[in-house]
Amino acid sequence: MKTTLLVALLAATSFTSSAMTLTSQDIQEGSRMANTFAYNGFGCTGDNLSPQLSWNDAPEGTKSFAITAFDPDAPTGSGWWHWVALDVPASTHSVKRGASGDIKGAKEMGNDYGATGFGGACPPKGHGMHRYQFTVWALPTETLGLPEKPSNALIGYMLNSSALEKATLTATFVTE
Repeated sequence: MKTTLLVALLAATSFTSSAMTLTSQDIQEGSRMANTFAYNGFGCTGDNLSPQLSWNDAPEGTKSFAITAFDPDAPTGSGWWHWVALDVPASTHSVKRGASGDIKGAKEMGNDYGATGFGGACPPKGHGMHRYQFTVWALPTETLGLPEKPSNALIGYMLNSSALEKATLTATFVTE
């Protein structure tokens, strides 16, 4: 009897909690991104389009999302921010390919190329494979309350310190 009750309780609880997930029709975990998502400049020739992303199972209390793309392998000592989109409405659960600059209600910030919006993959020639971490952050507020023109380091700090949950999809790229 005790074993049956324990099994029933375990089964009930295993279906009640779900982690936020991030998927894409364009990029896959651990796989090389197409040149469609590579930067057009800095020695790279790509289409510079942001990939399609979809996310599910945001935690209760989510009031907005943020989308980031970060290369931790960039030879800078601090990585490279390819995309920072803040204040994405809580009703949004996907963005289409090439959505950068067209996410209703979102505020796109500067990337480390010095432009606003998405800047595609472009590791230095001969530097090998780089990882590109696309992350969707579930946030408890509609805005982060950042100062005018914050650094990406400050944005990263605020996201990490306030996120209810996050989901990451890591793709790769190497400049040939």
